[in-house]
Amino acid sequence: MGIKVENLLKKGFSLVAGEKGIDREIEGVYICDLLSWVMSHAKAKDAWITIQSHINVIAVALLSEISCVILPENVKLDEDAKTKAEEEGIPVLSFSGTSYEAAIILHEMMK
Repeated sequence: MGIKVENLLKKGFSLVAGEKGIDREIEGVYICDLLSWVMSHAKAKDAWITIQSHINVIAVALLSEISCVILPENVKLDEDAKTKAEEEGIPVLSFSGTSYEAAIILHEMMK
């Protein structure tokens, strides 16, 4: 079962950029920090959890049709990436917990 990106805001996630895409559907979760690997393995409508926070993350999210990017452990999004995420409507969320903890929350929500 899918959930909307906006539903994560009720579970401790904070929107950093890309509010235009807040109604996107999430159907899966992908955790990886190697951009080329994400491009070849993530699925459309995945929530992507990564500590990468530069502008290329937004490009990969666009190419891979990722629903949102989640930055765990309060990783800060670079300013140019924030600007691009806003332009493209790619939601980027911040989360204080680990990647594992974020994935568990998503898993529970999608049951």
